[in-house]
Formats: sequence, C-alpha cells, structure tokens
Amino acid sequence: ACVCAKNKRVSNCRVVDGVCWCDAVGSGVSVNCNTLTSKCLLMKAEVLGSKSGRREKPKDAFEDTDGLYDPECENTGVFKAKQCNGSTCWCVNTAGVRRTDKHDADLKCNQLVRTTWIIIEMKHAERNAPLNTESLKKFFKDTITSRYMLDGRYISNVLYAKPYVTIDLKQNSSDKSSGDVDIADVAYYLEKDMKGDSIFHNNNLNVSIDNEMLDFEKTVVYYVDEIAPEFTMKSLTPGLVAVIVVVVVAIVAAIVVLV
Repeated sequence: ACVCAKNKRVSNCRVVDGVCWCDAVGSGVSVNCNTLTSKCLLMKAEVLGSKSGRREKPKDAFEDTDGLYDPECENTGVFKAKQCNGSTCWCVNTAGVRRTDKHDADLKCNQLVRTTWIIIEMKHAERNAPLNTESLKKFFKDTITSRYMLDGRYISNVLYAKPYVTIDLKQNSSDKSSGDVDIADVAYYLEKDMKGDSIFHNNNLNVSIDNEMLDFEKTVVYYVDEIAPEFTMKSLTPGLVAVIVVVVVAIVAAIVVLV
C-alpha cells in the first residue's frame, strides 16, 4: 500500500514499478500519484462525496454558472465533449466548463475544444500596505511549478494590483507535450487550495510572502477557448457577457499593440 500525495479522493492504492497508483473515487480509473489527477476525475469523485452528505456544494465563480456536476470522462481522464444531466445536454471545453446553451440529447459536440488561456483572479484580505510585488510573483511562480508541476513557460503573467493577484496560464495544444500537466488541472488544484479544500493528502497550501501569512477572500477563474463559445445572448448572465466583452477587448487591445 502507499499514500497518494496528490489526490486524497482515491482508494485501492498500490505500488507498481516504484510508482504509487490508486483508483479514483467515483470512476475507478487508475491514477498515477506522481502527477496531478485530471479535473474530470476529481469532479466525479467530489460529486460522490457531496451526494453522501459529507460536504457542501462549493461556491463556484459566476462564470461557471453550472457549478459542480457529475461529468463523463474518457478513460484517459479528459472530459467527453458532450455532457448530459438526464435529457439535458451541453458541450464543454477541456476544463469541463459549459460552452454552449443547454439542449436535448440530440445535441452534437464534434470536438473537445481546448481552453488555451486561464485567468485566475484572487483577492487578498484587507491590509494597510501593499505586498512586495516581486516576492509575490516569485511565490506564485515557484508554487505553480513545484506544487502543481506546471512548466514555467505556461505561466505567462503574474500581476499584482492591491488587493488583486491575477495569474495568466496559457497553453496551446501545439505547445503541450504528452508529459506536461494541463493548465485546467493546475487551475482546479489551485482554486481548491485557495478555498481551503485542498485535493492533496494532508498538505494544505499556506501563502507566505516575505514571512507573512496571507489570507485570500475570493478566487475567480475565467476560461478562454481557442474557439469562441456558442451561447445565445439571451441565455447569458450579465456577468458572463461582461467576461466575454472583457476578453474580446483584451484581445483587440493586444492586436492594436502588435500593429
């Protein structure tokens, strides 16, 4: 037997060729404990936990208006492009976030659209002085590369404007090699850590900047796909419209800068 350090929602752990392998709760898919477990398998395990009454449904950021659902995963752990709840179906991206209106079971989702850019925005608790920007950037870059095993080249930016920390993760399918962890999985692990619900086994994340412990009040995650989402405007919440507008404005601004 062994302990799965990177995923506490597993069973039947065993050592194979020096590596700890365990079965993910809810799906029974074997996961390698030396790396991150896919978000799809983690969500499936979490739904099982919430159904048993052990924990509350997490408060999801407004842009993921569906919250937690019981996903269909491929054997590799990635999300199936089409997800359903009873007779209602929708298409998702590689982060498992809905990118179409909800339809009946006849809906076709021809491909799993890649999420290439994830923006994680965190708000820290009230304090008088701003944090040292360089120390803060170093902490998050070091944490993401060591704790979540993401190659540093996928961290495109860490910005700080008191009290907000914004982290940009960018990973095109053409950049990503087979051994690389996926930015959607990294974002999910980080979001859980920030909400005090760590996926790691007995290993909570303490944010310490220049030897000062830091508390975060809010974490919001935004997703940008390589193909624009297919929502009808009437089905969008005002917040989601704002997110799409902000993303479009940001992309337009970037193009202007390039020109």
